[in-house]
Amino acid sequence: MKKFALVVASAMLATTVAFATNARPAFANKVDCDAVMNEVNSGKHNKDIAADLNISTTSVYRCKKKAKLAAKAATKSLAHTKSGREVPAAPAPAAAASATTK
Repeated sequence: MKKFALVVASAMLATTVAFATNARPAFANKVDCDAVMNEVNSGKHNKDIAADLNISTTSVYRCKKKAKLAAKAATKSLAHTKSGREVPAAPAPAAAASATTK
């Protein structure tokens, strides 16, 4: 009975190690959204972009959404600047302030 338990435990350990070494981390395949947007702006279709860059079409859509949100945020901040409601600048650190007074 002890030998059977030892064999089962060894098999479970070997299986766990095998899966752990084959698992790819989620951050391994970062998508270069700048490259994706360059391809989008050149007029290519999503499937062609995905094939050329070896990424999924979902990643292409994700980059498009990210760029759209960034453009919307830039437009919003530009509108605030034009209307005179500018975001106040951060105060200067004490070291920088004392260096300018010397």
